[in-house]
Amino acid sequence: MKETNILEFKEEISKSFLKTVSAFSNYNGGTILFGIDDDGKIKGIENPNKRCLDIENRINDNIFPQPNYRLEVDDLNKTISLIVNPGENKPYLYNSKAFKRNDTSTIEVDSFELTRLILEGKKINYEDLPTSNIRLDFKYLEQKLKEAISINTFNKDTLKTLNLFNNNHFNNAAELLSDNNSFPGIDIAIFGKSINIIKKRLLLENMSILKMYDLAIQTYIDYYQYEEIDGSYRKKIELIPEEAFRESIANALIHRAWDLNAKIRISMFEDRIEIVSPGGLINGITKDEYISGMISSLRNPIISNVFFRLGIVEIFGTGILRIIHSYNESINKPIFNTSTNTIQITLPVTRSKSDLKTDNEIIYNLFKQYNELSISEILSLVPYSRSKVKDILNKLKEENIIRKTGRGRGTKYHL
Repeated sequence: MKETNILEFKEEISKSFLKTVSAFSNYNGGTILFGIDDDGKIKGIENPNKRCLDIENRINDNIFPQPNYRLEVDDLNKTISLIVNPGENKPYLYNSKAFKRNDTSTIEVDSFELTRLILEGKKINYEDLPTSNIRLDFKYLEQKLKEAISINTFNKDTLKTLNLFNNNHFNNAAELLSDNNSFPGIDIAIFGKSINIIKKRLLLENMSILKMYDLAIQTYIDYYQYEEIDGSYRKKIELIPEEAFRESIANALIHRAWDLNAKIRISMFEDRIEIVSPGGLINGITKDEYISGMISSLRNPIISNVFFRLGIVEIFGTGILRIIHSYNESINKPIFNTSTNTIQITLPVTRSKSDLKTDNEIIYNLFKQYNELSISEILSLVPYSRSKVKDILNKLKEENIIRKTGRGRGTKYHL
């Protein structure tokens, strides 16, 4: 057993645990185990039931507002579990300071993150805040609304209906959708055969995010689509599924953190596209929930609603599933990476089974038959040497066709 960002060990009961109570309450919750040393060894605590009262008093006297927690005693090992739930009334302060977890340590949040916690506690999204730009034009938004839902008039009542104008002022969402948008935009780089060769650079800024979306799509079409003439017919060929790219860009614009002074980065290579958007997952959302579409809350619901009304996105939370489904016929799949401050989606050029060399195809077919395999298991099924199997597996892994899990003797490969 090891410490994590949601699990901390305390051999004794000291005031330092209160910082972690603040951190767990402010973010994703967690557990503090008393009577366990830093190496995860059970040491126990004398009179654990009596010491629970000491823990309660320290929390109630020092953490404001009151956090949501419970205590459990393991009488056999003489340990105490303090389970802290994510709080609703953020920020939770200890000594007038808010804390967060940084891997297995607890640190004070900076002023930027404290502001975020205050807004979250008040149930206010950044897009709801008033913009300092009081003169906004909406010609592009008006055009898109007329095309999508055939509106006859566009005025302040329209903006109020879209929740872009309230209490006699525009909000940040309004500025993002306006022609005068001053927020960071999209940086597109088209690379040659290596990252050192930049064939073209596009910086989309000072325009509506709707126009950014359309220009990004057009750039994709220019570089990843072509027509193939078959007799008297023209057939559109997509090197990367258009649906996957559309959903990825919409996802980046809708779910990014607009309070971060960073651009969305789109890197276009000959064999893939990488889209990196600022801002990690919303607090409380796991990577598995993000990929499966089980998103219970939106970072930018106003912007999401406008994109929905315009038909750019469908049901909220299904974009990632649509990206995955668009690769159903491809042997290589999209990759999703999340960190504290970014979300990255990698869309590879699609490949069919016929693109594989014979030896590679034989190994690939094994994974269609078996759920997962180790190298030893593969060697028992094919007439190849260990070094050749390793080379093939590494090649398939590099091409995002298979994945590797585990370490040492526990290493397995799967699709």
